[in-house]
Amino acid sequence: MNPAELPDLKLLQLFDLLYDVRSVTRVAEQLGQSQPTVSIWLGRLREHLQDPLFVRTPGGMTPTPQADALIGPCREILESLRRFAAWEIAFDPTTAKRRFRICMTDASHVTLLPRLLAHVRAQAPGIRLEAVRIDGNTERALESGEADLAIGHVPWLGGGMYQQQLYLQDWVCLANRHHPRIRAKLSLKQYCAEGHVVITAGTGAQLLDQALLRANIERDVVLELPAFLGLGAIIKTTDLIATLPRNIGETLAQAHDVAVHACPVAVDGFAVRQHWHAKYHHEAGNRWLRGVVADLFCSGR
Repeated sequence: MNPAELPDLKLLQLFDLLYDVRSVTRVAEQLGQSQPTVSIWLGRLREHLQDPLFVRTPGGMTPTPQADALIGPCREILESLRRFAAWEIAFDPTTAKRRFRICMTDASHVTLLPRLLAHVRAQAPGIRLEAVRIDGNTERALESGEADLAIGHVPWLGGGMYQQQLYLQDWVCLANRHHPRIRAKLSLKQYCAEGHVVITAGTGAQLLDQALLRANIERDVVLELPAFLGLGAIIKTTDLIATLPRNIGETLAQAHDVAVHACPVAVDGFAVRQHWHAKYHHEAGNRWLRGVVADLFCSGR
């Protein structure tokens, strides 16, 4: 047989049936074909395999040693094809054992991850979550499958990505609830006069920097932090203020009992989205995870 040629499925089915019933007539009946047609198919299979496969005897069509050797592989192929045809693209979170890796900012560790984790632990106890940072490797990780989702403001992700908007973010300022100079409202004059804590990371930080540059405002930066860890405690115990996206701002304010003020500087808002690669758009587990994120965090749901 030419290695590039494979027997038709109908020839394999013929071989399987004939090995059991030993009669071309009965095989034709079971396949719903005429006896001459089945005889032609048997001739093609004999030509493919370069062996008679079955010889006529008083007891019926008796398999040759070559047929005895090939019946096992033939049935394995047919069983694999049956499983392939019956395959259901499904994902059962209640029984699945899988790790999902999600790229997110440290702000999302505070605002989104606790709620997502609580849901997953309740609905999918065999699922393990891993949070990794959003960085220059994020696009490659999504494409390779090393990461499943990226959640945040990630406008630099290239082609081949799907995205879904979750919610919109504007900007707020945090201050000590008992700040000696700030009462009900934070004015632009006070904003410029007070000391600031600056978070140097975060995918929206560039929007804040651009707004301050447009307004010709240079803050009195007393402390720089690489992330939001510790920010709430610092605001509560000092007279410094911080400018940050509303979601993380309100979360920290509630946790540390600090005041939330409208930001007196006009800063462009942004959308928080979940992103995934087109290769995994139809993958059942990825679809389930995206659905959970959308149900938990999409505005209006």
